Amino acid sequence: MYRVLIVFLLISNVLFAQKTRKENKEILKYLKGNIEYLSSDELEGRRAGTPGETLAADFIASKFKEIGLLPKGTDDSYFQPFTIRDGKQILSESYFNLNGHVLNLGTEFFPLSNSKESVTIKAQVSPSLTENDQPWLIDIADDLENNANNPHFDISNLITTIINKSKEKGAAAVILFNTSNIDDGISFDEKDRSENTSIPALYITKTAAKTYLQDLNSTYDVQFSVAIGPKIRHSKNIIGYIDNHAQLTVVLGAHFDHLGYGEDGNSMLRTGERLIHNGADDNASGTAALIELAFLLNKSKSKQFNYLFIAFSAEELGLNGSKYFSENPTISLNTVNYMINMDMVGRMNDSTHVITIGGYGTSPSWKPLIDNIKDNPFVIKYDSSGTGPSDHTSFYRKDIPVLFFFTGLHTDYHKPSDDADKINYVGELKIIHFIQQLIESDKQHEKIAFTKTREQSSGSSTRFSVSLGIMPDYTYPGNGVRVDGVSDGRPAKKAGISSGDVIRQLGDFKTSSVESYMQALSKFKKGDKTSVIVQRGETELVYEIVF
Repeated sequence: MYRVLIVFLLISNVLFAQKTRKENKEILKYLKGNIEYLSSDELEGRRAGTPGETLAADFIASKFKEIGLLPKGTDDSYFQPFTIRDGKQILSESYFNLNGHVLNLGTEFFPLSNSKESVTIKAQVSPSLTENDQPWLIDIADDLENNANNPHFDISNLITTIINKSKEKGAAAVILFNTSNIDDGISFDEKDRSENTSIPALYITKTAAKTYLQDLNSTYDVQFSVAIGPKIRHSKNIIGYIDNHAQLTVVLGAHFDHLGYGEDGNSMLRTGERLIHNGADDNASGTAALIELAFLLNKSKSKQFNYLFIAFSAEELGLNGSKYFSENPTISLNTVNYMINMDMVGRMNDSTHVITIGGYGTSPSWKPLIDNIKDNPFVIKYDSSGTGPSDHTSFYRKDIPVLFFFTGLHTDYHKPSDDADKINYVGELKIIHFIQQLIESDKQHEKIAFTKTREQSSGSSTRFSVSLGIMPDYTYPGNGVRVDGVSDGRPAKKAGISSGDVIRQLGDFKTSSVESYMQALSKFKKGDKTSVIVQRGETELVYEIVF
């Protein structure tokens, strides 16, 4: 009987192993197919707000439907639409007529990006005359020549100063031009977040100035209209739900957008070529893992949690999709036990077997849950921080424990060479099974505890050696840098800066955007003292800080 039992167990184990191998083979096939499609040239890099992103979104929604997930987006659909304020644009209503000549928009003239919007003016003007309530024609040649050897000269500050002083002296508008041989570099800045000036401001290009403004003592008939509006992109998250009628829900997420052709300036390609960035690892890999986990957990006998699967868009623009969901959740966040994020999980090294798990410090429960996983195939590098350059940050901000799975950076990161043939599919399958075991081995029927951790920057190409200790809100469309989080023991916290404050100036440097804020930080070193101007509601506050 004993021998019969042993034989029976051996046969059972063999059959189970064969079944497991067959299931894994099927999952690998679907994993490979999904990544290959999502990172194909047909989708043109899945840039948020493009037809390629829409194709990807429709594909993910079709997979959720095929698996049997309930739609949990907006209006009983899988989609949660949101808009991205992508800067400014010159509207077609803008025009400039000078002595009967219609100037070409863009090549001969353009409104400045911080100009007062929606203004039409007709007048007679001269570069040698400055009359009250009339437009002023201003040659910036002298200013450029006087600052030719000034390393701290900033053309944007010069323009703002000219406009403000002209307004104070009675100008109704400012029309700038440049007769010097110095290239001023003035252009319409689509990403400009600085405050609009109180009068319209335009620029006549050097070519047009030579053609139409030959006599600086003459009077010119001008008629112009300035029309500037916001540049909006439309994007969407894809959300599916498994309702096990449980009290708590586990959220699993991955962003599905990527860089397109690198139009947003986030490519690591420096050649200037217009090439598709397919983003197989970043983050078709995480999206495909999300789809497979939806399939596995929908079949699972473990029913202690509900599951919400979210494919986020616009992560590459600053976590826009996850930020939008966290502010507009389609389920109560009070029922969320924890969130698991997968971003770049497709390039595990077969020699080292190293993966990084972030968010380890966001709950004391993570250690026992991970330790309980049998046959752990990885060498795990733990990162305690609940923040970082991916979508788990938006959930950590809501005091939700998070885990972030990541197989590491590589030389193809944010380059057109991040392709599907470089994915380690077997390694990614191991991560999928690891996450499945982690979730299914959690037999607690109550929320795991949340703990705050140190803050981690979302990164920047600008080099700086100091930090205020804030987490910027990358989705903030206004003038300034809105504070999304403040680290304990850092200069911002010590000074009294709080979440929700908008940083408008750092020392002598205006901080109209995250980019200009990073540039300002690069001007300081450890031990420097400076002031920070902050807008809190209707009140402007000034804090003294020491780096």
